[in-house]
Amino acid sequence: MSAPTSDVNRFLAAKPRLEAIAYRLLGSASEAEDAVQETYLRWQGADTGRIEVPEAWLTKVLTNICLNQLTSARARRETYVGQWLPEPLVAGDPMLGPADTAEQRESVSYAMLVLLERLSPDERAVYVLREAFGYAHKEIAGILDVSEAASQQILHRARKHVARGRARREIDEAEARRVVEEFLAAATSGRTEPLVALLTRDAVAVGDGGGKVPARAKAFEGVQAVATFLRGLFTPGAGKRAVAGGSPELYATTANGDPAVVAVVDGRVIGVMCLEVAEDGIAAVRSQVNPDKLERVAERWAAADHGEPLVRAVY
Repeated sequence: MSAPTSDVNRFLAAKPRLEAIAYRLLGSASEAEDAVQETYLRWQGADTGRIEVPEAWLTKVLTNICLNQLTSARARRETYVGQWLPEPLVAGDPMLGPADTAEQRESVSYAMLVLLERLSPDERAVYVLREAFGYAHKEIAGILDVSEAASQQILHRARKHVARGRARREIDEAEARRVVEEFLAAATSGRTEPLVALLTRDAVAVGDGGGKVPARAKAFEGVQAVATFLRGLFTPGAGKRAVAGGSPELYATTANGDPAVVAVVDGRVIGVMCLEVAEDGIAAVRSQVNPDKLERVAERWAAADHGEPLVRAVY
């Protein structure tokens, strides 16, 4: 039995916000889509005439679905091959959600999504709902079935955990492109010195291949180690072409609001390298090359014109 048109329209009106919440909670676009779909199925089965505030009801259902997924995800990630990194989203993706405030932009940055993995499911939910979407503690308490005081305490703990990370520097799209241009010029120079000049002393580099694409299981740490790794990564070689399926072209974009490099072979996205920029340089280079986590990026990339690549035939 299909839902009344008015119910469908109310859900569709809330869907963008629900997707943005779910993505921040789960760090996965595909899992966020599944959570929103499950929320819709429950909405269809509910007595909507008795629901006074549909937005609150939908948010509560979605959040609890995501909390259950986060609990099971922790067990799955214990057996994940190599490093687990979030699924990146490129500029213009509606799932990135609101970006009107610094808090909203920060909450969806790639670095923040990595930091949020430190939090318990409840801490992550309170942090996202409060910092990114401005829910009052009274509303969060109703969503999580806790007291307002408990919500405040959970947020305090979450902020302490997140604050252990490095402060991110906000940059606009034009500056983001300049960062990528400088980074690629240094990375393809064949020398470590230009990379050392761009990186912070405690820089890290990590990749997520999900066991499907070669990626180092342990992060490179320290400016010299990261610079040496990047120089090798961008040095041409037949083995690298074989793994990539060809010679990648490299484009500049933003992913989750930060500078990013998109690697494309024959129109197919094979990797997204996200650059975390701090006041004193590039603090982290995180590469997503797991094809399962690039499907949404690939779909959106194929549907738009991105101009000429910054680097052709890198290998």
